[in-house]
Amino acid sequence: MNVTENIRMAWEGLKANKMRALLTMLGIIIGIASVIGILTIGSGLSSSVSGAMGSLGVSNITVSLQRKSSDLGRRLGTIGEEDLITNEMIEALSLRYEDAIAGISLSQNAGAGQAKDGHKYANVSVMGINIEYLSVNGTNMLKGRNFLARDLDRNRNVAIVSDRLVNNMFGGDINKALGEEVVVYMGKEILVFVIIGVYEYEMSIYNMSNASEKDLSTSLFIPVTTAKKIAGAFDGYTSFTVSAENAVDSIAFSQQIAAFLNRYYANNENFEVQTMSMESMLNELNTMLSAVSIGLSVIAGISLLVGGIGVMNIMLVSVTERTREIGTRKALGATNGNIRIQFVVESMIVCLIGGFIGMILGGILGYVGTSLIDVGTMPTLSSISIAVGFSLGIGLFFGYYPANKAAKLDPIEALRYE
Repeated sequence: MNVTENIRMAWEGLKANKMRALLTMLGIIIGIASVIGILTIGSGLSSSVSGAMGSLGVSNITVSLQRKSSDLGRRLGTIGEEDLITNEMIEALSLRYEDAIAGISLSQNAGAGQAKDGHKYANVSVMGINIEYLSVNGTNMLKGRNFLARDLDRNRNVAIVSDRLVNNMFGGDINKALGEEVVVYMGKEILVFVIIGVYEYEMSIYNMSNASEKDLSTSLFIPVTTAKKIAGAFDGYTSFTVSAENAVDSIAFSQQIAAFLNRYYANNENFEVQTMSMESMLNELNTMLSAVSIGLSVIAGISLLVGGIGVMNIMLVSVTERTREIGTRKALGATNGNIRIQFVVESMIVCLIGGFIGMILGGILGYVGTSLIDVGTMPTLSSISIAVGFSLGIGLFFGYYPANKAAKLDPIEALRYE
């Protein structure tokens, strides 16, 4: 008997016992659906996080001051003016790696407050930035202009505001907002800025908020020198961001930046410069998400083991029920191998059909789950391949023992079986 005939007989057997076949497949269906769903959601989550972090710049490198590991006795001390990363250091870095650096983003927090005009208001966080900040951080300018060198040199009171502020204060009319003054109240301090540009506010994993559209706080950008004057901050920075050119290995480059700047901190007993590339953070995060997905899939795969045991149990029952049939086939010349193959094929067909149904259910669950995070991912080819492989493997593994038992039946005893 060839394989095609075995498949036909297995299919006829399943149709004759539909309910039993469905209950046999149930464990396989649940296990495969769980694995496919978890892998799909894991893949979607990874894509979502990668996209969110990628929008912030995969080639970006964060440079910051950190305590030296040897500075055990001064953990509670504050960063002094002499410890800050100076403008001269940043300029030297820019000149040293001129071909590798696409831009350097500098910022200074000046405080939070509220822009008001009569009954109209908008919550804002006043942030001082340099000329390259917007491009390095991927901020989209809708209209107006960026800061110029003279704005920073003269500490001008000019501002780039969000489209959300324009909606609240100017009825969404960007053209009306440009050139107008915006009055910001920060505690007892009242600041007046002239709007020179409007940018598009985008929600990200770093600025998520549950506030209403009207009460949402957005950044009001001003020249970094103006912000330092308002905040009474020292010249210099505790951190900044470097955007590497596309062709540059940002992970390796981040190490070069740290080595270059730490020459200035060789004699500093308390602080040193440390760097972290967005690419390395993304790689670590994807590795972590993959490990979690695999771990959850292994747990879900336990139901596959239970399903496989169910398949073995039903196949043993099937062997008992068909003992006389087996005896008849052996009396007509069927070999042990023919009998063994017949039952193994039947077991694999049961698992394959269960696996197919599980893939459909898992794909639906995965798509629904990923749609909740706005990525709508379908099962990947690798997860489908894993599901098919598991289904066939379970059918072969758990179907072999019943098949072998059937093959070893004595034909005379089998024919006598009632």
